[in-house]
Amino acid sequence: MAIGLLSFQTTVAEPVTISGAGVHSGKPVSITLNPAEAGTGVIFQRMHADGTSTELKAVSSQVGNTDFCTVLGFSPAHSVATVEHVMAAIYALGLDNVVIECDGAEMPIMDGSSRMFIEAIEEAGIVNLGVKRRYIRVLKPVRYEEGQSWSEFLPYDGTRFEVEIEFDTPLIGRQKWEGNLTAQTFKDELCAARTFGFMRDVERLWAAGLALGSSLENSVVISDDHTVINPEGLRYPVDEFVRHKTLDAVGDLALAGAQFIGLYRSYRGGHKMNAKALKALLSDPTAYEVVETQVPAPTVRAREMVAINAPEFAPWSA
Repeated sequence: MAIGLLSFQTTVAEPVTISGAGVHSGKPVSITLNPAEAGTGVIFQRMHADGTSTELKAVSSQVGNTDFCTVLGFSPAHSVATVEHVMAAIYALGLDNVVIECDGAEMPIMDGSSRMFIEAIEEAGIVNLGVKRRYIRVLKPVRYEEGQSWSEFLPYDGTRFEVEIEFDTPLIGRQKWEGNLTAQTFKDELCAARTFGFMRDVERLWAAGLALGSSLENSVVISDDHTVINPEGLRYPVDEFVRHKTLDAVGDLALAGAQFIGLYRSYRGGHKMNAKALKALLSDPTAYEVVETQVPAPTVRAREMVAINAPEFAPWSA
């Protein structure tokens, strides 16, 4: 069944600031989400110590490294890392236009999920800008495979995710989350799922200068005996792991530069697979069309969207 889609672009009603530490650098960082005009999109503005700044549009063409998180930009001095959790919150709440000012090289990890970003955006409020929103509607299957992993887009009357993972530990095994994505579904079923990792990998990551800010306060840690080290256990019985992978997928696909109408499926995926599948979709002009609604209602169905002739609309471009 189709899900409701918003007719008009939005932004935050007022600036809101969030502070924490970077999961990889361990350094303190503050970000401020600022209102922006219709058509701005999502822009990360990294402020430098010398008073200059680097602007990075949150689009597929700007995705650099995807090994341990999603990075926008292609050089350490002019990039912003770990954008996926805040982007997932922005996408799920239907926030189209915002300038995210940050004073560090990565987003704060907070509690390892999107929950605090959701709370901050809702605290600031979301306003309707009165300008029609455009969507990317998937027209045909697009698939990316690498080894045993794969990810794909399929046509669908709404926005749906079906994410499946498999890990060689009895604590996780094979898990799947599937459902239509709405703001309420994201808040109820996905937003509080935390990033996770294995204790056996910690020393290797530290030696590489990674995960320096990781702790039991922001990550689910799995011990060598296949148990959760965190005293409080899991937030979602058994499957917090696949819920977080779905959260990551939402954030990574938000880098389409527009909301999409279609089904996204993946097996043993991650940031790299999400990015590769998105680029495969957007590089094939026969695989999608740009649509908007002509129905002046608060929400519309995907089937009520109409294709528009918009050659200038390239949301994945810089």
